[in-house]
Amino acid sequence: MRMNVSAEPAGADLRPLSARSVVLSLLLGTHPPRLPVKDLIRLVEPFGVGGSALRAALSRMTAAGDLRRTEEAVYSLSDRLLARQRRQDEAVRPRTRAWHGDWEMLIITTTGRGPAQRADLRTRLTSLRLAELREGVWLRPANLARPLPGDVLEIAEPCTARPSRPAPELAAQLWPLTAWATTARALLAHAAESPRPADRFTLFAAAVRHLLTDPVLPPELLPAHWPGDELRTAYAAYRAELGESAGDLAD
Repeated sequence: MRMNVSAEPAGADLRPLSARSVVLSLLLGTHPPRLPVKDLIRLVEPFGVGGSALRAALSRMTAAGDLRRTEEAVYSLSDRLLARQRRQDEAVRPRTRAWHGDWEMLIITTTGRGPAQRADLRTRLTSLRLAELREGVWLRPANLARPLPGDVLEIAEPCTARPSRPAPELAAQLWPLTAWATTARALLAHAAESPRPADRFTLFAAAVRHLLTDPVLPPELLPAHWPGDELRTAYAAYRAELGESAGDLAD
């Protein structure tokens, strides 16, 4: 089922709703991420997912290792998806620190990786909000309060740098800031104009995916009127609504 809105936000990834995507979004937005099947049946109904479609999706997701099921028919996220929930939470509330002009730089020191390994590493470093200056050299302003994973440090050498180029100019080269802001504003506008639960669900699912690509730069490196915090606030409010609905059913 596609959204019934006038137009899609430019650059947004508005995927069709499916029983699997609805279940995942509900559990990813619930803390702790576990819900009885009887509550899931009631929660997915406003999004056009029937009971038979839900049960089929739950069976497939459990068999695939996405979900765990207890004898009481309570479903919870697998370890892999718990890690995804942590990344999603971080996208909404990124941990930052004061920036004093230093840049975090990562130099890839291993060689001989195949195309699939290189693509996987690129995805991993991008998810850490690093950007590639040139092949094997990744960097970002040192304003994130997060350690680099051990497996990344096994293949790369971290260091601190102060590029000679003006920081705003370098940031604009590394990240498509104007395009990101345009999509964020379009998502906000469409969310405000979309009263249907399915439409809002699809829009905010796209919003959290978009937030995962926010570089979370220091304010002085961002264009004027950057919509990152506004999109985070809107998504957090929507997730709270879903959480309250799940909590009401559990009470």
